[in-house]
Amino acid sequence: MAVSFDEIELGDDLPVEQPDLSLEAVTRFTEGAEMRFPRFLDHEAARAEGLPGALVPGLMSQGLLLALLHRWSPGCVVRTIDTVFRGPLVVGTTAEVGGAVTDIDEDEGTVEVDLTIVDENGRTVVVGTAVVAPPA
Repeated sequence: MAVSFDEIELGDDLPVEQPDLSLEAVTRFTEGAEMRFPRFLDHEAARAEGLPGALVPGLMSQGLLLALLHRWSPGCVVRTIDTVFRGPLVVGTTAEVGGAVTDIDEDEGTVEVDLTIVDENGRTVVVGTAVVAPPA
């Protein structure tokens, strides 16, 4: 559901998406980002570190939020994004990525969007806020 910037209203919900958190997807990401660490690729190695299983890298989680913004408003410019990681996002699980418009600054021509990643147990594991401008 792509929207043009002039259609955005305060309180609008972004479409909820279920990103690919498979081991294959995480492996592709870690290869591209040169982050080939066992905690992201091997459940047993991650558990040996006291983690619940292999983790989706935080940088990938942030990328999922950015991708959601760009599918919602193609061509938009993300001026800032701030994320807080509140819990682990485990490889191979399901999660929902979503958000809502929380402020519109007409003087600056920007929109503030609160973003979330909620795991399959209903826990909000990542929260974020982005300031987005229309395409340049």
